[in-house]
Parts: sequence; C-alpha cells; structure tokens
Amino acid sequence: MAKSRGRLYVWMCLAAAGASFLVGFMAGWFINKPFQETVTLLQYHQSIWWELVSEMKAENIKAFLRSFTKLPHLAGTEQNLQLAMKIQTQWREFGLDTTTLVPYDVLLSYPNETNANYISIVDEHETEIFKTSYLELPPDGYENVTNIVPPYNAFSAQGSPEGDLIYVNYARTEDFFKLERDMNINCTGRIVIARYGKIFRGNKVKNAMLAGAIGIILYSDPADYTAPGVEPYPKGWNLPGTGAQRGNVLNLNGAGDPLTPGYPAKEYTFRLDLEEGVGIPKIPVHPIGYNDAEKILRKIRMHVYNINKITRIYNVIGTIRGSVEPDRYIILGGHRDAWVFGGVDPTSGAAVLQEIVRSFGKLVNKGWRPRRTIIFASWDAEEFGLLGSTEWAEENAKVLQERSVAYINSDSSIEGNYTLRVDCTPLLYQLVYKLAKEISSPDDGFENRSLYESWLEKDPSPENKNVPRINKLGSGSDFEAYFQRLGIAAGRVRYTKNRKTDKYSSYPVYHTIYETFELVEKFYDPTFKKQLSVAQLRGALVYELADSKIIPFNIQDYAKALETYASSIYNLSKKHDQQLRDHGVSFDSLFSAVKNFSEAASDFHRRLTQTDFNNPISVRIMNDQLMLLERAFVDPLGLPGRPFYRHIIFAPSRHNKYAGESFPGIYDAMFDIENRGDPHSAWTQVKKHISIAAFTIQAAAGTLTEVL
Repeated sequence: MAKSRGRLYVWMCLAAAGASFLVGFMAGWFINKPFQETVTLLQYHQSIWWELVSEMKAENIKAFLRSFTKLPHLAGTEQNLQLAMKIQTQWREFGLDTTTLVPYDVLLSYPNETNANYISIVDEHETEIFKTSYLELPPDGYENVTNIVPPYNAFSAQGSPEGDLIYVNYARTEDFFKLERDMNINCTGRIVIARYGKIFRGNKVKNAMLAGAIGIILYSDPADYTAPGVEPYPKGWNLPGTGAQRGNVLNLNGAGDPLTPGYPAKEYTFRLDLEEGVGIPKIPVHPIGYNDAEKILRKIRMHVYNINKITRIYNVIGTIRGSVEPDRYIILGGHRDAWVFGGVDPTSGAAVLQEIVRSFGKLVNKGWRPRRTIIFASWDAEEFGLLGSTEWAEENAKVLQERSVAYINSDSSIEGNYTLRVDCTPLLYQLVYKLAKEISSPDDGFENRSLYESWLEKDPSPENKNVPRINKLGSGSDFEAYFQRLGIAAGRVRYTKNRKTDKYSSYPVYHTIYETFELVEKFYDPTFKKQLSVAQLRGALVYELADSKIIPFNIQDYAKALETYASSIYNLSKKHDQQLRDHGVSFDSLFSAVKNFSEAASDFHRRLTQTDFNNPISVRIMNDQLMLLERAFVDPLGLPGRPFYRHIIFAPSRHNKYAGESFPGIYDAMFDIENRGDPHSAWTQVKKHISIAAFTIQAAAGTLTEVL
C-alpha cells in the first residue's frame, strides 16, 4: 500500500511537472508569438525594400532619358501629349492598377509665330541698327529638329516700349532700394535690364513693375552662368553666348491657372477675364544671351508679341492600391513638360520616376502590395506656373486633405554632381537620414561607403555638424500646392553643385536648347549612378511611407525646428529693440507655444512606444495623428496678400519664390519696417502675426494629445 502511494505521488509530481511545463510552454509561445510575428514582418519588410532598391538600374534611367529627350515637349503641344501617352502605356505595362490621362484647360503663353520677339538698338533717327538673336544655335545632331520654341518669357505683356536702359543688377528688392535710396535713380518710365540669378525671375519682373519700369530685359551674365576653366557647350557644360533662358514670369503665389484661381480648370469652371488673370505682368519682358547683352547698353526698343491662350494639358495618374489602408495615399509626382529637350529639367527626374514606377510594378507582378495606396503622377505645364499639379490638387483637395500621408517630388534628379541635396518637412528628417545610410554613395572616393557619409562630409548642417544639411521647402516645383496650401508632408531630393565653391547660378545651360541628353551623359553623370542613387532614395521614401505599419514621421524633429525658427525670428527682431519696447511687442506667447508643442511631441513619442501594434484601431489612431500634424499648421485664411500660401511655419519668400522662409507672416511684417510710413500700424501687424503663429503651434500641440 505504501509502495502504491509512493508510485501515485511520483506520478502526480510528474503530471504536475508536465502540466507546469505545458502551461509554461504555451504561455511562452503565446507571449512570444507577437514578437516572433513582428520580427518576421520586419524581416519581410526589409527584404522587399532591398528587392525594390536592387531592381533599379542606371542603364534603365539612361534609356528613359534618351527616349524622353529626343524631341521638344513643351506643355500644350502634340509632342508633349504623345510623351504623356507613351508614359501611360509603359505604366500600364509595368503593372499599375490604374493609369489615367487627366485633362485641364489652362492659360498658357507662346511666342507669336508670325511676329518675332526681339530687342533693337535705335539711333538718333529712330532707325533700328541692331537686332538681338531670335533663335539659339542648335547643338550638333539637333539641326533638323522642328518645333523648338525660341527663347521667350511666358506671360509677358505685349508691347514695344522704347528708351534708355537702366541696369538693375539682379532686380532684387535690395537692388531697387539701392538705386532709389542710395543712388537717387528713378526707374519710372524707363526700361531696365537685369541679370538672371539669385531670385525667381517672376520676382524680378514684379520688382521692376513696382519701381515704375515700362519693360525689363533679362540676360544670363557670364559671371553667373559660366564656371571657371570650363568650355561652352558642346565642348563643356558652360552656357554659350547665344544661349538664353526661357521661363514664365508670373507671380501666382500658389493660385494655379491664372484664370481659375483656387478651382480646377475644367470645362465647367468660371474663368476670369484675361485682364483680371492672377499674377500676369503688365509690362513686356524678354530674355537674351550675353553676346547680345554686351551690345545693347544704350537706347533700345523692345518688341514682344507673345500670345496667351487657353490650352489643354494632360497629367498622367497611376495607382497601386493599398492592401490594408487603401484610403491612405503616398504621392510621387514630377513634371514632364520642358522648354525644349529638358535633358536636366525635368527629364532627369521624369526618367527616375519611370524607373521607380517600373521597379514597383515588378513587385506588384510578384504578388506584393503596399499597405497604403501609392499614386504616381506625371504633371504637365509645370514650367508655366506649376499648373498641372496645382489643378489636380484643386480638383481633389477634399479627398487629399483627408487621406494623403505625404507627397514626394520627382523634378530634376541632378542640378550638379557634387553631393545630395534634400529639402523637406522636419517630419521626414530621420527617415531621410536612415535611408541615406542604407544606400551606396555614387561619389568618387566614397566606394563602399554610404550616401549619408558622402553627403555629411560634403555638406554638413550649419546648425549641427554631426548631420547633413536639410533645407526648408520654398517653391518652384510641384510640391507647392500639396505642402504650402493643403498641408501635406512633403520632400524632394536631388544631386547638386558644391555650394561653397560653385558660385554660378543653378546649372549654366538651364532652360536653354542646350539641355540635351548628351549634356547629362558627357558632363553631369556619365555612369548615371548619381541619378540611380536619387531614384533609390526617392523610391525608398515612397516605400517606407507606404508600407511601414507606423508612418515613419518624427515629431520631435519638428519641435526642435520650431525652437530654432522661433529663436531666429526673435533674434532678427532684436535689431529693433527700442521699437519692440515702444510698441509693446513680445514673443513670449510664441516661445510658450513652442515649449508646449515640444512637450506634446515628447509625450506622443512616449505613447507611441507603448502602442499595441497588433490592435489596428490603436495603430490607426496614432497614424492619423502623425498624418494630420502637418495639416494643423495650415491657416485657412492664408498669408496676407497670398491666400493660397496657408502654411504658417513655412512659405516661399515674398522676395524670392525659390527660397523657403520660416514664420513668413512675422518675417514679412518686419521686412523693411524701419521705412514704413505708419510705424504703429506696422508693428501692430507684427503683433498680429506673432499671435497667429503662437495660436497655430498651440493648436498643433493639441492634435498630439491622447484621445479622450
């Protein structure tokens, strides 16, 4: 009996031990299963990332660039429609779910085919003794190409003003201040001549109009458009003396089509009369090369006969539907239209976009789908004022504001070949840094090193030498409506020149007939590896934004940026220290709001680490807060005099559309304030915009709080 009890006791112990083991094993299994699943998902996510990046090939980008630049493709022309249809067909073949041509009827501007634009020198008998060139000399191999638009400034007023020239340097605000205040030179009723560079050409024209000029000539000065020791194209990449920069001279301030501001230019849309069109200059404008500029610094007559007409343009829109959150969109868009061949602008970007689409299509054809929907866009009429992208944004504004996570721009992939350049919202800083560390550098001397390393070594941030420079978003490309008007997080990446040593503006043959495939192949990127790196980074940004379970935004970087911007605008105000005291101007509310935002950002990221990633509702809540943060900085009333620039933290500079300005409302209110006629009213405006900025930041902080 005792033995039986002993055996029973042993068996009971063994059973208890077995049960304990089983419970422990099962508990461990169920506890560790989410972790194991998370690890597996992360590994799969990374493997797809690597497959996407590895699929992209330099030789494909080269082939697309060659194909897309064989003929001119100006917006509104048959050639550009044919290119749109080619891109649409290829996208369909690549495997996109949908591909659509989306038309708009917008105001465009072209030279008069029967009445050429030119500048003439007039003698004492009113006889024209010299005329500037009508055409640029075509580069080798392009002599028989037709439909090349001659150099002109789109949307210039017609007219034949006559008079002596006044040289106004770059036609910046400060240049006219110097002429009027220091040199006592009045431009009223005179024709002015300005060199290209430093600021957007439309700002030059607006400044000339404000100064009373009756016409303005723009030219590319060798000091700004030739690099030392480099031959003119085709022997080198410098601008020939016959080259003249085309470009629009509108001052749209984000309005889109000049006749339908704020609304899509469809058949049913009400249109303003041409005389009421937004931002159209009232004086003649014409560009010339530096060979001609040397000869006309005397009494001249302008002849400008451009014609403005409503013309149909076409965007190409393609989609890959998301598998989990199809109602959340990541947009990758870049323009297709070019002034002539567009070897750099925009087709180096269009070729990169095409290779990214092809590579995503490969994944789709293998059965992969992103978590969120990806929208690809080939925009039309960017060169005429960002028209295609803005009209599509206007038509879809309600949906885009509710559903868009981010917009990544795909304009020119190179404007130089020295190092990477990034302009983006602070939300994307960490993601850009992370991805740049995972992509190989294409730069000589950086073999087997990352893109991040070459970028950091060549262009460190002036605020923090431990990270590469990232610039503020201004304007001048198709992200404008998405970021500045709708408040969608945005970014752009490309290769650029050496900002320390290369003092020439942009790249020398910008917007001329000499922007060819051969220019890129021979001088800027012979191996096409720099464009490949840009493709990989743009594509990786889209992939991470579309497929990461948690949207990879970092709000704490936004908080740090706001602290920097607030200190910067306050320090700028300190040169008016006495006036600040006299008019009771305080920045305390702004600094308090920034502090509150920083605390809210830290608390949000703390909660993010505690989120149950297996609970789709919890994930969606956090993602919506991340997605909508940029929207919180948008003021529906817009900036003074610029109602379509609605972002309170960032806007294009009022004095240079290309440059980004932080706290633009405050900055503009303080600009040249010492020369205002009514100081009390001027400083009242400063106080108003400090208040608006403080409220906006405080409200944005509120969007980060835990759901009640």
